[in-house]
Amino acid sequence: MDKKKMSIGMFIIASAIIWGAVIIGCALKLKGTACFDEIVYILSTGATIHLLFLWGPLAIQFKKLNKDE
Repeated sequence: MDKKKMSIGMFIIASAIIWGAVIIGCALKLKGTACFDEIVYILSTGATIHLLFLWGPLAIQFKKLNKDE
């Protein structure tokens, strides 16, 4: 496996880790409470981080990979 494909795989793994943390954070906050506003904040923050810091660079990597082939 070449280096470019491996870096794309790392982005995917990082995405899974972030969303896993978001889900765990939501589960901990929901434990025994009904705090919808706090849960929405956690989920929107996770989605924003996911879109900005993972899929933006991943799209750039895909473009470079397609250009080289």
